[in-house]
Amino acid sequence: MEDSHLVPLYQKFPVEVVRGEGALVYDANGREYVDLSGGYGVAIVGHSNPYVVDAISEQARKLITCHGSLYNDSRDRYLSLLTEHLPSGLSRIFFCNSGAEANEAAIKFARKATGRSNLVAFTGSYHGKTFGALSATWNQKYRKPFEPMLPGVRFSQFGNLEKAREVIDDTIAAVLVEPIQGESGIHVPPDNFLPGLREATKAKGALLIVDEVQAGFGRTGKLWACENWGVSPDILTASKGIAGGYPFGIAAATEAVSSVMKPGEHTSTFGGNPLGCAAAYAALDFLISKSILQKTISDGEYFRAKLEWIREKHPSIVREVRGKGLMIGVELKIPVKDAIMKGFDHDLILLYSGLNILRFLPPLVITRPQIDRVIKGLDEIFSEIERSGSRARMVEELAP
Repeated sequence: MEDSHLVPLYQKFPVEVVRGEGALVYDANGREYVDLSGGYGVAIVGHSNPYVVDAISEQARKLITCHGSLYNDSRDRYLSLLTEHLPSGLSRIFFCNSGAEANEAAIKFARKATGRSNLVAFTGSYHGKTFGALSATWNQKYRKPFEPMLPGVRFSQFGNLEKAREVIDDTIAAVLVEPIQGESGIHVPPDNFLPGLREATKAKGALLIVDEVQAGFGRTGKLWACENWGVSPDILTASKGIAGGYPFGIAAATEAVSSVMKPGEHTSTFGGNPLGCAAAYAALDFLISKSILQKTISDGEYFRAKLEWIREKHPSIVREVRGKGLMIGVELKIPVKDAIMKGFDHDLILLYSGLNILRFLPPLVITRPQIDRVIKGLDEIFSEIERSGSRARMVEELAP
């Protein structure tokens, strides 16, 4: 039915998922899989997290929708909790429904706040597929069919602070950056990179926009990935798992940025709806009250150590393991599709990043026995590939 009627925009895999719990999902036949993709990083607090399920259920019985032109108790409650846990200075919130929408808002806010129109983004960047966000996304595969893009976007080399300083001048409205790049292969920048961008933007009167859509909300063991480097941006964008799987996004800004915006200049019909706010409150409360951030740090170290063991055992296949917290990339020496497809036979749902990188974005509630199960499966998968001599034919890069 999906193949017959949906616009063919997604690479489809041969599993019909009908149920989930924690880091596990189940197909229509009851077969259990460990989910290492987490819906491309959405299931941060776990599939069908009971905190989120109860919050949605309770709120749905009271009120589902309430436009931003009216006040709402669910929205008030979430704002109170959220603003306590944002990087310093971020006190004004715009609610929307996705990461791309959050980045669109951030670009507009930056343009108006500075009176400038140019942006700096980075090689390997991914900020979404709507036109503004796409204009700041690096991969030509996503851009070329829809050109011309938004003018004035300059790309600099990710992780290279000196190159970035060369392109940040007094025509730049904002620098838009992921603290850790996800879609291009889990790239962690040098420790001086984000602090240096913060310093350079201040010096030139530009804003720093940190895209936390994939790296944020506990994924790295900090609530916000930029906190790993002690950086507070002018605007922070987030989405994916911030409402436990319910579609939700935010652009958080400083008072100075938000004060230039006037009623009606940027709105969202469904942004900040009561159902989403209830889910987001529950997800954030769960992360904090259950000490999930500390768990993520220790489990991430455990997972990466096990993956290093895999690298040492299979040097002909695995080139590098990198990442922070439970945002991990395993770069292979072969195209990734063969491993992805074999993963289903070993009850693993694996995620790609380009042609040769396995990207691990599991729910943060994953257990050590489940991690061990993943390692056992990967060991078997790579052994099968080695025995067969298969190096998997090169295939068109999969799209997220």
